[in-house]
Amino acid sequence: MKINYKYIPVYVSIILSIGILIGGFLDFSNQNQFSNNKGSKAKLNQLIDFINNEYVDELNTDSIVNKTVDNILAQLDPHSVYIPASEQAEVAENMKGDFVGIGVRFYVYKDTVAVVEPMENGPSANAGIKSGDRILYADGAKLFGRKLPADSLFAKFKGEEGSRVVLTVYRKSEKKKINFTIRRGVIPLKSVDIGLMLNPATAYIKINRFSETTYKEFKTNLTRLKKLGAKSLIIDLRDNGGGYMEEAIAIADELLSNKKLIVFTKNKRGKIDKTYATEKGDFETGKITVLINENTASASEILAGAIQDNDRGTIVGRRSFGKGLVQREMDFEDGSAVRLTVARYYTPTGRSIQKPYVKGAEQYFKESELRFKNGELYEKDSIKVDDSLKFKTPKGRVVYGGGGIVPDIFVPLEFENADEATVFLMESGILGNFVFEQLDKKGAAFKGLSFEQFLRKMNATDEYFDVFNGFLSKHVSGIQLEKSKAVVKRYLNAEFARQLYGEKAYYDIVLKEDVMIKKVLNKK
Repeated sequence: MKINYKYIPVYVSIILSIGILIGGFLDFSNQNQFSNNKGSKAKLNQLIDFINNEYVDELNTDSIVNKTVDNILAQLDPHSVYIPASEQAEVAENMKGDFVGIGVRFYVYKDTVAVVEPMENGPSANAGIKSGDRILYADGAKLFGRKLPADSLFAKFKGEEGSRVVLTVYRKSEKKKINFTIRRGVIPLKSVDIGLMLNPATAYIKINRFSETTYKEFKTNLTRLKKLGAKSLIIDLRDNGGGYMEEAIAIADELLSNKKLIVFTKNKRGKIDKTYATEKGDFETGKITVLINENTASASEILAGAIQDNDRGTIVGRRSFGKGLVQREMDFEDGSAVRLTVARYYTPTGRSIQKPYVKGAEQYFKESELRFKNGELYEKDSIKVDDSLKFKTPKGRVVYGGGGIVPDIFVPLEFENADEATVFLMESGILGNFVFEQLDKKGAAFKGLSFEQFLRKMNATDEYFDVFNGFLSKHVSGIQLEKSKAVVKRYLNAEFARQLYGEKAYYDIVLKEDVMIKKVLNKK
């Protein structure tokens, strides 16, 4: 199936909204049992009994109950949601920060599981699995030529910690099959993509979500970067849909001095809980910049709001999503759960950044898409703010509530001469798949090259740009890459670098021309 190219920004907006929904409603990890008004509960139970005992046709009453729960929650707010038991484990795993498996990044290439990369020091890497290996069998079960869905493949590779799986692998470079016995182990799921130095004094840390391990990952990177000379810190929260509130608070505590208010919450009974910074902060004096965009939400907004409202740093980018509700997870006996909004949170100046949701969930999540149409992503003056929701920081900076964090420095959505659809496409999985195929065919051409030699080789030719153009024409309709050639080549180079040299090499290339980074570093 071909994708209509002009709708790519819409597709991406929808996908990111789903991420905000999943990430955003995990702000509280506390759990309580669900309870109902006794009269209403009795009526619902009696109705189910009537259907079970008297209804003329056989029905799955579990399905009816699930739909009833969904309909009830739909009357509340967009972030109060029901999680079926079948999905609960996957959501919990994503936010836990690790899983048990064999530790490979793979790509289904021509109906065969191809190893893109074994994770460093993971079970597969330690057993001898290499990039480019084809996994043919797992414990005798055939994996190739069957078009198995991703969840079926993951099920073959996951299991109990310490359990064994025998993989039969075809190694193309040696033209032979090899059997590996691998003991499954704990595989980390990174929530901090990268931590690196942009120049001798400026560090950069990108956080993709707030999971159980985010603060630990952040602190590890911050400590390392300080030893390298970091005096200024850029925290990238773009496209971060949120997650655990406590993790964002812990990071804010590292950046704010003792007794500075980080956030406070208020429930339906008017109870206010305030959270203050402690004495333990590890970066309380260095310069801080936080990057945000229209998909920065929830716990990310707590961190950005705490920095802005305490006059601790500068917020750069575009207005954030606007999610200021707090959820608590409550478990049902069948393994499903409801995440219910139990409070609102407020930034230190007292503002709620929750955007309106009176028109329903569909319109609520489409609001981000509408920002494309009303020009807000391109002109700061197009941002609609409510003067009645104006607040002032201790130093007199004006900040606004009612719909996200408005940045101190606005950076429009611009990618040199490329349209946004091109860049969204270049940041999608299709680029990684293309590069894997090219390295699988022509990997020998890069063997032994230093990073500098690699860059010279890639910049001296349009070979891969031309091949990629042809590759895309088979998958995406209405594409015209020629006018975006410089951007496309940069992302191509970056993805080749990622697969050849690692994650840092990818960011070394991409960040050099990043519009927000250049703004922060005062580069043209």
